[in-house]
Amino acid sequence: MSNRRDEFKSSNPNPATRFLEWDSNQGCFKFYSKDKGENVVVKSPFRFVVLKQMHTIKGWHGKSESGIYSNEIENMGEMLHVKSFKGGPIISGQYKEIKDRLNGGVYFKSIYVMLQDGSIANIALKGAAVAGWGDFTKKQMSRLPDEWVVVKGAKEEKNGSVKYTIPVFEFDRTLDEGFADKADQAYGVLSDYFKGYLSRAAEEEAFHDTTTEAEVDKSAHLTPPKVESFNSDVNKFEKAASAPVSFDVFEDDLPF
Repeated sequence: MSNRRDEFKSSNPNPATRFLEWDSNQGCFKFYSKDKGENVVVKSPFRFVVLKQMHTIKGWHGKSESGIYSNEIENMGEMLHVKSFKGGPIISGQYKEIKDRLNGGVYFKSIYVMLQDGSIANIALKGAAVAGWGDFTKKQMSRLPDEWVVVKGAKEEKNGSVKYTIPVFEFDRTLDEGFADKADQAYGVLSDYFKGYLSRAAEEEAFHDTTTEAEVDKSAHLTPPKVESFNSDVNKFEKAASAPVSFDVFEDDLPF
């Protein structure tokens, strides 16, 4: 039975305790620690269990000198609402329609994982790191629910004169019964969060449906960020847009 007090509860916060991104220069993952007020390097080997994969936009908005963010989506055919912290709304639409007008934003794969201490974390990958993850998972997807993934180090890559690193993903070992139970519990917490999150996002999308065209028109004058292309094959995205969860690589984003 529903509890009437639920009506007055605030929205559940994101259950992730750490938000990690790949540092191409240092060749490692890092996260910002509020307690320390600085970025903390995650030493290898770094192990995790995959819980859920999403898609989002992040970046830097030069005009307002603030970060860019968007909602997280499960299906690349869904609506993205891209904003900057200080400049407000930038553009809304499907990624394939707005990717050239993100004004400093780039695609990120948002991976929710369970760490060895049982906590939930988020790993954000962009560019060539997404390609590395796609190569790792595309033929071994069925192993993700039952095995630890480990990052033991970095692989050096080069595109023209640009040098960068990507994480090297490997399967480590099968989850024992205790960790499998913890992973199920962590997924339950994450699933409850996203039920509310996606419900709120659907309400926002219904609102934006009446304003998206106007927003796009207002953003049409913005100069798109210059991004280096690995590949001119745009058909990958068309296939990804119809898939519930896509592991294709959007290779028009920067590799570092």
